Amino acid sequence: MALIMNTQIKKTLNNELTNKALKEKIILPTSTAGSLPKPSWLAEPEALWSPWKLQGDELIAGKYDALRVSLQEQQQAGIDIVSDGEQTRQHFVTTFIEHLTGVDFEHRKTVKIRDRYEASVPTVVGPVSRPKSVFVEDAKLLRQQTNQPIKWALPGPMTMVDTLHDDHYQSREKLAWEFAKILNQEAKELEAAGVDIIQFDEPAFNVFFDEVNDWGIACLERAIEGLSCETAVHICYGYGIKANTDWKKTLGSQWRQYEQAFPKLQKSSIDIISLECHNSHVPMDLLELIRGKKVMVGAIDVASNTIETPEEVAKTLREALKYVDADKLYPCTNCGMAPLSREVARGKLYALSAGAAIIRNEIEKV
Repeated sequence: MALIMNTQIKKTLNNELTNKALKEKIILPTSTAGSLPKPSWLAEPEALWSPWKLQGDELIAGKYDALRVSLQEQQQAGIDIVSDGEQTRQHFVTTFIEHLTGVDFEHRKTVKIRDRYEASVPTVVGPVSRPKSVFVEDAKLLRQQTNQPIKWALPGPMTMVDTLHDDHYQSREKLAWEFAKILNQEAKELEAAGVDIIQFDEPAFNVFFDEVNDWGIACLERAIEGLSCETAVHICYGYGIKANTDWKKTLGSQWRQYEQAFPKLQKSSIDIISLECHNSHVPMDLLELIRGKKVMVGAIDVASNTIETPEEVAKTLREALKYVDADKLYPCTNCGMAPLSREVARGKLYALSAGAAIIRNEIEKV
């Protein structure tokens, strides 16, 4: 009985501290877009889809140890809104799909992902469903470790569809609606576990423009239905891998892909829009199209091993402040940093915090 009471008291205290942290709003709260590098003892570093080096109970314990380390590195760097660093998943999409019924990982097909690189992916062979929660226990562990606001990333419906071969629904839209329902179930349980911001990763929004406006944003809104926590959509130009960097070279001097989705997103019920800015050719004035929304501005280049200076970060944020009110701007990374070394990623987190601090000081002096 005493143990149960102590657990309940601890939970209540954690909730109160979390609410206090959210109420004491920091101007320009920093965050990361998603993944952080895994320790070399858990998985091969600087690679995507890297196989686990541990098995069974050792793997479970190793993932949770890595989650704790990732949290500590974010805290030491001064990151305000923390995450799990995606330490318990091999890939931001496929790990979630692995837990669903109706998907056959043995029956694989080669598809072109995001219309630019080929990959061997699992096949949808029947109705998809979620027999149990996927990340909720991970989120509970993270919530126990910190009183800071937590952001949790999930794959978006359209990006999930684009990372599979479908032999059952024979319709990208029908499959996306099914995924939206499943994601909504997971999101509600993550919220109950203490997650403050639930982010949906939708790099596919930068490619399939007609689908985005026809049903992509509508599916996203179905995924967030009934949530009272904050919601975000992350739209970027991808990890810093060769297929993505080669594609970027074909986009010309101005990257205006956001122009296709922003007007409809501005009218949507999504709270926060996360996008790529630093070292990209995205015209900053496109932010005018989402005026009124909270914006996670990518001020860290994840496609380069060069660590930004705090002033470089500050320069990106100053430019963004021409189009985003200070109380709605969240300094962030352009995308996940899983392919980078831990040393480089750590340096970039420190630069992000230091750059945000420069702008906070400038705002306070005005």
